[in-house]
Amino acid sequence: MSSNAEALVEGAKKWASHYGPYPNGVEGAVVTAQLRVRAGWDANDADAIADLFVDNGSMLVGDAQLSSREEIRAYLADAFAGGFQGTRLTDEPKEVRLLTDSVAIAVTEGGVVKKGQDGIEPEELARSLWVLVKKDGDWRVVSRQTSPVNS
Repeated sequence: MSSNAEALVEGAKKWASHYGPYPNGVEGAVVTAQLRVRAGWDANDADAIADLFVDNGSMLVGDAQLSSREEIRAYLADAFAGGFQGTRLTDEPKEVRLLTDSVAIAVTEGGVVKKGQDGIEPEELARSLWVLVKKDGDWRVVSRQTSPVNS
């Protein structure tokens, strides 16, 4: 196997571990939306993250309540050029619940890992509630809201 193929296999194994108890089926497909947000964050790519949201999607980041895909894009572009530059997102699924065939909620736990750190600081651990909708065969984010675990 070539070194490129080996790297792809290792990367796939790494990401597969982030599905938690939802590696297959519809719940696994729902988790994929959250994982794509995580991958976009790890790449500090505001466009990749914003494009996973529906047009009027919302996201709570710190004290900022963002109310559209374009607000999310602009906020994250500024953040990745400033204080969030080089950060990663760790967010592991704790619960996925299908409300209908095309609407789901997911609860994840994690947070922002600062540049140069190996993991999240315990006092910065957060729980996120995701509202997701299946649109054109793909799961999209309607809303992501976070709350600190240790407040």
